[in-house]
Amino acid sequence: MGLTSEEVRKRIDNGQTNHTDISTQKTVGQIVKSNLLTYFNLIFLILTVLLCIVGSFRNLTFLPVIIGNTVIGIFQELRAKKTLDKMSMLNAPHSIVVRDGEQQQIQSEELVKDDIIILSAGNQICADATVLSGSISVNEALLTGESDEIKKKSGDGLMSGSFVVSGQCYAKLDKVGNESYISQLTAQAKAMGDGEQSEMIRYINKLVKWVGIIIIPVGIILFCQAYIMNGETFKKSVVSMVAAVLGMIPEGLYLLTTVALALSTIRLAKKQVLLHDMKSIETLARVDVLCVDKTGTITEPGMQVTELVISGRCGDAEMDKRAFAHLLADYSAVIEDNNATMEAIRAYVAKNEIEKGSRTLLKTQPFTSANKYSKVSFVEGDYMLGAPEFIMKDRYEEISGEIEEYQSKGYRVLLMAESGEDSIGSVRPLGGISPIGYIVLSNPIRENAESTFTYFKEQGVAIKVISGDNPATVSEVAKRAGIDGAENYVDASTLASEKDITEAVDKYTVFGRVTPKQKQLIVRALQKQKHTVAMTGDGVNDILAMKDADCSIAMASGSEAAAQAAQTVLLDSDFGRMPYVVFEGRQVVNNIQRSASLFLVKNIFSLLMAIFSAIFAITYPLEPSQISLISMFTIGLPGFLLALEPNRDRIEGNFMVNVMLKALPAGLTDVLSVGALVICGQVFNLPSEDIATAGTMLLAVVGFMIIIKISHPFNKMKYGVLLINIIGLLFCGLFLGRLFAIESISNICFLLMVVFAFAAESMFRYLTLFVEKLSSFFGDEKNRRKIRRKIRKYNIFK
Repeated sequence: MGLTSEEVRKRIDNGQTNHTDISTQKTVGQIVKSNLLTYFNLIFLILTVLLCIVGSFRNLTFLPVIIGNTVIGIFQELRAKKTLDKMSMLNAPHSIVVRDGEQQQIQSEELVKDDIIILSAGNQICADATVLSGSISVNEALLTGESDEIKKKSGDGLMSGSFVVSGQCYAKLDKVGNESYISQLTAQAKAMGDGEQSEMIRYINKLVKWVGIIIIPVGIILFCQAYIMNGETFKKSVVSMVAAVLGMIPEGLYLLTTVALALSTIRLAKKQVLLHDMKSIETLARVDVLCVDKTGTITEPGMQVTELVISGRCGDAEMDKRAFAHLLADYSAVIEDNNATMEAIRAYVAKNEIEKGSRTLLKTQPFTSANKYSKVSFVEGDYMLGAPEFIMKDRYEEISGEIEEYQSKGYRVLLMAESGEDSIGSVRPLGGISPIGYIVLSNPIRENAESTFTYFKEQGVAIKVISGDNPATVSEVAKRAGIDGAENYVDASTLASEKDITEAVDKYTVFGRVTPKQKQLIVRALQKQKHTVAMTGDGVNDILAMKDADCSIAMASGSEAAAQAAQTVLLDSDFGRMPYVVFEGRQVVNNIQRSASLFLVKNIFSLLMAIFSAIFAITYPLEPSQISLISMFTIGLPGFLLALEPNRDRIEGNFMVNVMLKALPAGLTDVLSVGALVICGQVFNLPSEDIATAGTMLLAVVGFMIIIKISHPFNKMKYGVLLINIIGLLFCGLFLGRLFAIESISNICFLLMVVFAFAAESMFRYLTLFVEKLSSFFGDEKNRRKIRRKIRKYNIFK
């Protein structure tokens, strides 16, 4: 009878409907607010207000970069939210429900708890339920990764999101709406994490954090010193303080990183690779463990008939491969099954243009997961097709030797047999069974799978195969794909605890019979061992692991929900694209790493120059517009242009250490040369405007020195970058001098600038050599061990 109208109304009033309201945790307003109301935007707002108060509008040249950073940050998060909000794991808009004793079709969202629904072949189960009467076969591969169909009878539970393959039943809804399994899975998939997964972004954030702590006291000290101790005007004190603070903030580094990643995203899109999260390209370039699924990654999504084999036990002397193929054509034409196996057989018949025979149909018995075979009765005889052990039963040993060879290689083998007695409708065959032949099926290995896995092996990336299928079968498939260590496999159903999984990830390459939760635990266990983990998948059962992985990759041919949850989507479902994605990631990371050193030169100089000014009681010598000019032509523009250069070198070392080692010599050279120029200017009583202009020119000279240093070996592109920036700097200095506070300077000031420029060249060269030697010394493991022994011996830190 189902629920009455009154019972339905009560449940609707109590909110027990199948409507889901799961969206990403952040609203649009929260995203905009979180990007606008940041600590550094507050600092920049205060600096802007101060410059406006004192009327120094020309020094607001830093604002476009700040606005660009904020707008891009908002756009990225809104795009990620839009993608996740569209995610849907259910595609069951209507359901047949029994209410007041009558069947009616309603929207699935209008169902309520305890409703009685009718499920039949092709339906997706829209809420967690229990079978009341009847029986169905369901496919839970989308949720569990297990490809076998599961028989459900009265009293058995049904998971929302699974599909009905055959049969019909009445089911009672237990958990609806947000409480259902599929809704809880969706909620986890839609969670927008705040933690950065990119090492590069993580180190940039650390740098910004420390700068944020330092700039407040330094700014206050510099202002007080200039205004109170040195007797400067309020305007001059504010401008010099702002210049020092601006120089210490790497505001352009975020913009460089974002633009470089965005350009890579465009290049990858042309190669049929979609990035939902731009930072994933860097993470993928650093991955040292790649977790892959069997189906859709190593193999093609569908199945194919590899071979037809006549059984040695076949009693029909006239039966050969040709006759067997014609029998198979007749069988596949009349059987009602539409599973992957039968589709592969029909595709084989069509591809080889096998004509149907003249057999006359009597009855059919579709495949069921309980029987593991289907049956067709023709006037000419009764035939069975399915799992050999289920058809032969006690006589399986008679043919086991013939099929073990294929099963050991990872193939799936079906038996075609003739039944000596009509048994249509019975659960077990009654008559004698006569084997005819075998259909050897396989998930074809992707054409470029072996070369792709060979590449990852050469790059030191370990492969872990995680699948819901039989571990022995997965192992054989992995061997054929050329995965190193594929013979080491384990049945994940034997791994009872997280400790077991942690131990297993060290010992095994192939994991079979893995549940979605276990996939997630495997990823976490690898991360605890300090691995950078990428996870590929194509089904809902992969989503939890993909969300936890450092980088997630989905095949577009798989579940739409998996594609929406992943950071990277292979639009043509070609795993062979992965090496190209890694190459692209290396180009981005290596080039940003090189360009970031230019930004850090300014930060090191500004910090040390501020300390120098405080110690020697002098006013910070530069203006914000002059810092902006130097930043534009010796940092920002060359950094962006150099980031476009092809670079496929392996990523080595720590991002921040590499950047600091490149930036430190130039930063020290800037401080020493500009500091000496300021001291000499005071000795010769030169105007502060002359010193500021000469200091700007000196910084430009050292800036071009480091550009030349990091650009080796030179090519046409790098010569072009250098020339463009020199011309740009000269143009701004000559024609936009007032905007950037570039004044004409006295002869003695010009002479001092030239002398210190020549001195800076030698200073930069020797400081670079010293830092490289120091880096080489501490980079040697033997030297590090010696230092550690001395620390322990003399208890230095005690």
